[in-house]
Amino acid sequence: MGSKSLEHRFATEEDLPQLATWNHELIADEGHRNPMNEEELRQRMASWLASRYHALVYSLDEEDVGYLLYREDDDKTYLRQFFVTRHNRRKGLGRKMASHFIDEVRATDKRLTVETLSCNQAALAFWRSTGFKDYCVELEMPPRR
Repeated sequence: MGSKSLEHRFATEEDLPQLATWNHELIADEGHRNPMNEEELRQRMASWLASRYHALVYSLDEEDVGYLLYREDDDKTYLRQFFVTRHNRRKGLGRKMASHFIDEVRATDKRLTVETLSCNQAALAFWRSTGFKDYCVELEMPPRR
């Protein structure tokens, strides 16, 4: 990344279409079974941002490169979504975004939680490398058809 600096801003209504596109890519990349289309994701994101959630959009040299979505609860900070654009991955941006959020944004007097699908080994390795520890595993049995 050289001397380029990573900047951030809180997302606004103008960011909703981009956030929906990125959320759609995130769902595909992680293998999630969420069937929502981009318009449904845009509406959901608008609802979240109008309530208790905040989104940070990160940029590098005026190019938006990713976002994270989080909420502050009484006892914890919940990091719900974390995304780096596909062509900007494996360049250290995710680590810089996570470090900024962990060190500068979230309430440091609370637990910080993040969830990932158990099949998403890359995400598990990433979050563990940033200091997160395994806490629980949710098991499921699919419906019989």
